[in-house]
Amino acid sequence: MTHQYFKVEIKDKIANVAFNRPEKSNALHMEAWLEMKDIFNSISSNENARAIILSGEGNNFCAGIDLELLMSVSQLREIECSGRRSEKIRSMVLTLQETVTAIENCSKPVLAAVHKGCIGGGVDIISACDMRYCSDDAYFTIKEIDLGMVADVGTLQRLPKLISPGMVAEMAYTGRKVTGKEAQNIGLVNQCYSSKEEMMEYVKQIAHTIASKSPLSIRGTKEVLKYTRDHSVEDSLNYMATWNAAMLLSDDLTEAFKATIEKRQPKFKG
Repeated sequence: MTHQYFKVEIKDKIANVAFNRPEKSNALHMEAWLEMKDIFNSISSNENARAIILSGEGNNFCAGIDLELLMSVSQLREIECSGRRSEKIRSMVLTLQETVTAIENCSKPVLAAVHKGCIGGGVDIISACDMRYCSDDAYFTIKEIDLGMVADVGTLQRLPKLISPGMVAEMAYTGRKVTGKEAQNIGLVNQCYSSKEEMMEYVKQIAHTIASKSPLSIRGTKEVLKYTRDHSVEDSLNYMATWNAAMLLSDDLTEAFKATIEKRQPKFKG
């Protein structure tokens, strides 16, 4: 399948997905948002991919929502009925939210590799990824406050579960840039590297390690981590017991045991 606003390549069980609107600093108009949702939904069920690397072409990772899309919202003022006007805005916001949630719900781990600008909607997107990495020149900003908006696509819901709520509040209220090293210090990214090239090399190594593991176990681990985030320890332990009652006795388990006994790397199917 060809894509207009993204580069997508699946090789050696790794799906490489890259924003590809460099002339717009990878800002996303509605067509790009919808394409991104389709991409992650498709990879989620693709047995040829076991991990996903999300990066950006050009000078920035992602500049968030294209200003043209925001300007189109202003045109809704022409709708005389306030109820219908609000209904249209709500529908648009839900559509954007569904795209970001498709990343979170994708059955494969998603590794965000950020260089330079990760702005506004870009922060929404990385907040839904499983792991985040960046280069020294990266910066992260919840830019919506400078546009007279409240960030509405997931940053304010997901980011407080990743880093200190106080730091989220500082970023959201001020719109200031959090640069690469600080992003690592506050736990927004796992690691910060001196260059994009060094970062991509390391992220590829992590992705290949993930791809070498049991696909069933990786999918289960992602599902259980996501469940645990939103539930109590007691509920999560019960869910875990039920999950393993259904999934533990798998072909992957047998292959892992055989590989250990035979002192070789396991070869998992699918």
